[in-house]
Amino acid sequence: MHISEKIQQAAAFIRDKISANPEIAVILGSGLGALADNIENRDIINYGDIPFWPRSTVVGHAGRLVAGILHGKRVIVMQGRVHFYEGYSMEEVTFPVRVLGLLGVKSLIVTNASGGINTSVPPGTLYTITDHINFMGTNPLIGENLDSFGPRFPDMTHAYDSSYIEKLNIAAEKENIRLERGVYMGFSGPSFETPAEIRMARALGADLAGMSTVPEVIVAGHMGMRVCGISCVANYAAGITDEKLTHAEVLEAISAASESVIRLICAFLAEI
Repeated sequence: MHISEKIQQAAAFIRDKISANPEIAVILGSGLGALADNIENRDIINYGDIPFWPRSTVVGHAGRLVAGILHGKRVIVMQGRVHFYEGYSMEEVTFPVRVLGLLGVKSLIVTNASGGINTSVPPGTLYTITDHINFMGTNPLIGENLDSFGPRFPDMTHAYDSSYIEKLNIAAEKENIRLERGVYMGFSGPSFETPAEIRMARALGADLAGMSTVPEVIVAGHMGMRVCGISCVANYAAGITDEKLTHAEVLEAISAASESVIRLICAFLAEI
């Protein structure tokens, strides 16, 4: 079956299960699923029930779609994502974004946990992502172009919407949340980066290192979505300290910062 048919089938299934087509989608990274608890008139769909929808195998990702109303906006929230390192193809990793676009989503908020490269910014700090570096070794648009979704050679100059960056900063000021600006560098994982790779990332201008987000943003840009990126620094990246990096540490840091992330997203929704 062609990928476009799979996307249409998944979208049709979700459309039948929700009260209204969403205008804004939120992809929640590790440990951030609690945002969905704030949604009113919720419709909940398990990933496993949606045709062709990939299922997360990582701790900290609930694996559900939650649709409803949040701060007056029609939203649909992904509680967890799948990653390239789980063995999924880039087509599968970005399949949910394609489906969300077909449902009518025009704006995408992506969140993630990251390793901090800037030594002056401590773990627990939130960033608005201003740009990214794709160091994953591949691109989700390789192969046949889906002409009905976007052009063969999409522009990525404004992959992260400049207006949304400013509105996110306004929201952070109103909520008294420290919000840095920075560039996110996407690695394939699942091994954490080496100290040499982090030194390279710093030399290339990256502030954050992670294993997600970049493919989703590329596909969202291909479809003409406006993207807002929020990253939580879970730990210093490799080589900055002598501490060993673990996923448990990531989840612990995100849990501590989750309340700030939720307040920031809700305040941002009130601004747009």
